[in-house]
Amino acid sequence: MRGVLSSRPSLVVLCAANDWDGPWFADQQFAVALSKHVPVLYVDPAVSFRSGVPKGFLARPWVRELGPGLTRLSPVGLPGGQRPGAALVTSALVAHRVRQTVRAMGTRVDVLVDCFPRTPVLGRCGERRKVYWAQDDFGAMAELVGVSRSQMEAGERHLARRADLVMAANPRVAERWSKSGARTELIPFGCDPAAFAAVPELVRAPDVRLEGPIAGFVGHIGERIDPAMMRAVADAGVSLLLVGPKHPRFDIGSLEGFFDRANVQWVGARRFEELPPYLAAMDVGLVPYNHSAFNEASFPLKTLEYLAAGVRVVATDLPAIGWLDCPFVEVADTPSSYGEAVLQALQAPNDRATRASLQAFASRHSWDARAEQFLAVLETV
Repeated sequence: MRGVLSSRPSLVVLCAANDWDGPWFADQQFAVALSKHVPVLYVDPAVSFRSGVPKGFLARPWVRELGPGLTRLSPVGLPGGQRPGAALVTSALVAHRVRQTVRAMGTRVDVLVDCFPRTPVLGRCGERRKVYWAQDDFGAMAELVGVSRSQMEAGERHLARRADLVMAANPRVAERWSKSGARTELIPFGCDPAAFAAVPELVRAPDVRLEGPIAGFVGHIGERIDPAMMRAVADAGVSLLLVGPKHPRFDIGSLEGFFDRANVQWVGARRFEELPPYLAAMDVGLVPYNHSAFNEASFPLKTLEYLAAGVRVVATDLPAIGWLDCPFVEVADTPSSYGEAVLQALQAPNDRATRASLQAFASRHSWDARAEQFLAVLETV
């Protein structure tokens, strides 16, 4: 087989599920890692030209350079994108805009990676190789984001049928598409070790008022978490630090009174680059997810990010956690056992050498490693 360097793509177009300016998820981090090897065009999800357009969106350039080898395209679509007809037109508009942008760049699309089933464009941009990045069970996600499940599932099937390769981010998702007959490769989410390398030496964020030891959660306060497990941690006498926004569809009433407890602090949303001082305050990182269909088919990014910061983890028994098979991740599946697992993790060694071992484990699962795996797999497509 030819070496990876001999057939690097001329351009990879990544049609993302997340806007570049939004919370820093897998899409943006994978694009950055990939752009170190090949030119990448990052395509934001289309926004309506009449509603939901961010302030100043129409006044800014649709195409702009983000860095060496990385360009961003921000297309505009029709209003009412949840309706099938509007979604079809928006898909056509996005594909047209991609083709137009690529022509202006003076190149061609070698690989198109599509991970947005609501408005799929795979096969419409003259690409030589087609990849469906199956990040999650999007059908199970539909209710969480307030869109039609049938439309989302139809988009998933459309992408899988057209793709030369399904890149699955989770063992459950890989199993699903492999059984369907699609050529499937498991390439889980990764982390950015450099972003968290200095955490063990940092002073904790000044607005953290809790006394140690501290168990911390980074992410959306929403329906994915099990409130009983959060309560169990606080009931065990451990301080609990929550960093992240409330999910817009989450009924915060299920945690009524919880945030008033003396050993619980919720600091709200923080940008990705602001996270290290908050992780520096944590002795244990939490992944207290329930066993919804969406969680079962997800890969919690925070798990590797905690480890990259040198922080042990207590997580529920999800397929992605089992696949990771990390000795620094305690698994517990009931509220009582979850609180006990946190106490046990707090008693484990937490010296400099141990934290370095945690960070070394995370480094083996970096986004750079995932990008290299992806490029190697492309050799066989």
